[in-house]
Amino acid sequence: MKLLLHTCCAPCSVQCVEALRAEDIRPDLFWYNPNIHPYTEYKARRDTLVQFTTDEGLDLHMEDDYGLRTFIAGVYPHFENRSDGEIPGEGPPDVTGSPRCAVCYRLRLDKTAAYAAAHGYDCFSTTLLISPYQKHDLIREVAEGMAGKYGVQFFYRDFRPGFREGQKQARERGFYMQKYCGCIFSEEERYLGKRE
Repeated sequence: MKLLLHTCCAPCSVQCVEALRAEDIRPDLFWYNPNIHPYTEYKARRDTLVQFTTDEGLDLHMEDDYGLRTFIAGVYPHFENRSDGEIPGEGPPDVTGSPRCAVCYRLRLDKTAAYAAAHGYDCFSTTLLISPYQKHDLIREVAEGMAGKYGVQFFYRDFRPGFREGQKQARERGFYMQKYCGCIFSEEERYLGKRE
């Protein structure tokens, strides 16, 4: 089976790759994460993933696009059309309860499924499925939609049972360990002490 595994970071990849190898599947990894901000965070996660794939002898395909504007425009479609940065309506919206996670998943999984279909992969999956902090059912729903859109199978696995062990192994290997999901809104929530 030729599987393309979208990956958000090296720490989340450790146990996903191990679980897949236990099923005799050697995934190729795919980096596309326009949601990760600021650039220093993006670079730290990307470079750590490059180190991981090199250490593991895995193939890594990269859409290396620091996508601040892509992500913001997706979350707030009219954002780029305003010189003052305000959203039409009653001023800047409250991000709490916004559909930002769905937009984020769609951006990344659309690109992953398209790449998988264009490059002869049988299926695709994502390391997002290991995090207990992500919206698991929404990830699956979005991924299945992208599978239908591009005619490539979505390979579902609930990797969450391996999350703590993967984090432990990543720390032991000296990987950069992020403190928030990746988007500027999750970073804000980290400092405000709340999680959506």
